[in-house]
Amino acid sequence: MSTLAHILLVDDSPEDVDLTKEALETTKLANNVSVVFDGVEAMAFLRRQGKFADAERPSLILLDLNMPKKDGRQVLEEIKSDPELKDIPVVILTTSKHEEDVIKAYKLHANCYIRKPVNMGEFTKVVQSIDHFWFAIVELPDQKHF
Repeated sequence: MSTLAHILLVDDSPEDVDLTKEALETTKLANNVSVVFDGVEAMAFLRRQGKFADAERPSLILLDLNMPKKDGRQVLEEIKSDPELKDIPVVILTTSKHEEDVIKAYKLHANCYIRKPVNMGEFTKVVQSIDHFWFAIVELPDQKHF
């Protein structure tokens, strides 16, 4: 397990981004969080294109579904069909309560699907739980092997 966990947060809501980053900072496990605000930027980041040419490969992706330009469903499909990216764990973190979104996310090989709680305290607990699970319990490969 790497001590320098890197999370790519893909979310178009500045408020949710701030809350997520704040919750992650309290865990001290994820030392680096990169943020992009839509699916087009997410794919450019992951493929190290344009302004993201020097982007660090993330250990984990937190992906919202409902975003402009390219939504999270499309991003998930692209990630999981790309041989260079498909092994990066993707956690869907969204407000969507549609059962078809849950089913489609898993069919597209999301690693898990989590609904964002409305309550700020619960939201913080959920983000901290994600961070703890993926970086304190799960064994992820060292990113230098990619």
